[in-house]
Amino acid sequence: MTQLRVRDAAAFLGISDDTVRRLVDGGTFTRATDDAGRAVVDGREVAAYARERSSELTDPASTVKSSARNRFVGIVTDLVVDTVMAQVELQCGPHRVVSLMSAEAVRDLGLEVGSVAVASVKATMVAVEAPAHQEDPR
Repeated sequence: MTQLRVRDAAAFLGISDDTVRRLVDGGTFTRATDDAGRAVVDGREVAAYARERSSELTDPASTVKSSARNRFVGIVTDLVVDTVMAQVELQCGPHRVVSLMSAEAVRDLGLEVGSVAVASVKATMVAVEAPAHQEDPR
């Protein structure tokens, strides 16, 4: 079983350490203690919570059908727009997402710093890495 320190679980979920502790107190996560005596939670429970929460964060009002399965709801934190192209930066929970698009698209979408937007990502190849210290689950 993968155990996550409270602060790491909080960082992965984009919430505070105190919120993770409240989730433990409420029974959402099971608290344990690692070999060093630190509070930890079950990584599987954190993953399940993240999956449940991700469906809450998608844009329920969207009527657009899309083959892109990776949708990140966020807030526009920066815009760099010239006459032809634009760079749009979103903060989606703990993730910073940057997109290059036409300046016309930024105008059509009405994007400005502080706007809520959805980054929709379709990738045919995604590299997944694991920390070198992770235990072999076999």
